[in-house]
Amino acid sequence: MFECVINLSEGRDAPLLDELRATAGGSLRDLHADAFHNRSVFTLINDASQLARDVRALLGAAFTSLDLTRHEGVHPRFGVVDVVPFVALEPEDPNEAVALRDETAQWIADSFNVPVFLYGPVDGAIRTLPEVRRMAFRTLKPDKGPESAHATLGASAVGVRGLLVAWNLWLSGVTLNEARAIARAIRSLEVRALAFQVGDQVQVSCNLVAPLLVGTSAVFDRVTSLLPARGTVARAELVGLAPRALLAMEDRTRWSQLDLSEQRTIEYQSG
Repeated sequence: MFECVINLSEGRDAPLLDELRATAGGSLRDLHADAFHNRSVFTLINDASQLARDVRALLGAAFTSLDLTRHEGVHPRFGVVDVVPFVALEPEDPNEAVALRDETAQWIADSFNVPVFLYGPVDGAIRTLPEVRRMAFRTLKPDKGPESAHATLGASAVGVRGLLVAWNLWLSGVTLNEARAIARAIRSLEVRALAFQVGDQVQVSCNLVAPLLVGTSAVFDRVTSLLPARGTVARAELVGLAPRALLAMEDRTRWSQLDLSEQRTIEYQSG
């Protein structure tokens, strides 16, 4: 079994998102849309052959219906199909996940003339998504497709990674500069963090790239300790699904505070 967590640059047009949802077939397990980020996360899980078909159907619909030149939102992006990571949910399948990545990247480039940057194992080293965002079209050329961004579709990053938990903390009584300082303070090899202004609140947006080493409660408590006297954590927000092992390591009495539940685990949704 494999997971593919597709990040699209559209989070406001509900009818369009419903149309895109319908293309993802039986692989779709979760859809999280955010109007402030103007971004949606589609979580697909299935065996390799069916997943590949459903991923291509969703991506094809996105490429034909979205336009990066009309997009605005607080989250960084460089394409309408911004990020497409594949995850091997069984330890013996990492090479097949790489094959899914490479075949999907080539299909995107061939079908839509969109440049694609690979991340994960590349040429004997591990390239990270932050490295792609930082270096794309500067010191890093696309791995597939043309060397410049498509006029309306931009570029795409297609990768292989391990389990990752996307998780946000919404803060009240905190300025954007203070939130940025908090995000810098909590960053580590296990936690990636950015701060955004989202309406009247600010958000510390986290990717927990080693969630079984540094989990949600550890990040929540660290952020709480860094808040100014007037600041509070308004709420936590899980984006997509989490592994059941994360819930097992967290105090059950804190699941609601951390926005965790059994129904939003990978295992429950793919069971």
